[in-house]
Amino acid sequence: MVIREGYASLERGYIYLWTLFAVALAGVTLAAVGPMWQIESQRQKEVELLFVGDQFRRAIESYYNHSTGKAKRYPESLEQLLEDRSTLVIKRHLRKVFYDPMTNSLEWGLIEQPETGITGIYSQSPKVPIKRANFPEQYSAFSEAKSYKDWKFVHAAESTTDTGKQRSPSPQSGTSGTASTNPFSGNPASSGANPFSQNQNQSPASGANPFSRGSATE
Repeated sequence: MVIREGYASLERGYIYLWTLFAVALAGVTLAAVGPMWQIESQRQKEVELLFVGDQFRRAIESYYNHSTGKAKRYPESLEQLLEDRSTLVIKRHLRKVFYDPMTNSLEWGLIEQPETGITGIYSQSPKVPIKRANFPEQYSAFSEAKSYKDWKFVHAAESTTDTGKQRSPSPQSGTSGTASTNPFSGNPASSGANPFSQNQNQSPASGANPFSRGSATE
């Protein structure tokens, strides 16, 4: 009887030691995987920011091209991209005001021209980007960015100047329109020309995110 109790105590001791070993091993594994997961998560957010920012740029360009009068104009707010009433026929240049994936908010930094309107947007995240190469030509300056605030998505007609004023608004959540759907959803739709395409004169058949890391090495 005493021998059996001794074996039982010894067995419980082994189980206790193995449990401690398993917990320690799990902690070491999580400590190693945690930073890798954070880096991968940031990379995915960069892909989304590139897509969303490009959608804003395209919408601003569309608003500019469809403006009437002698002088072309830009929107005075991001909400005007959702419902452009400057003409008799209401036009929707953007499906919705997207969230900033880096800050998870609707507060975008705005680039403005005096008496002209909003010419571009940028994230207000102070984080340092991971991606440093393989940007399309219109975003080549991103390779030297010190933070995501330097990733400025500006209409091409104004991108060569640096006279625009910047402000940080608090836009309201947009409503659905007719622009391209978010490629991060399960069933993406067409989103226009692919700025990462090897032949930029052609348009893709689907709306897959052109900024996906699968198309180029960072």
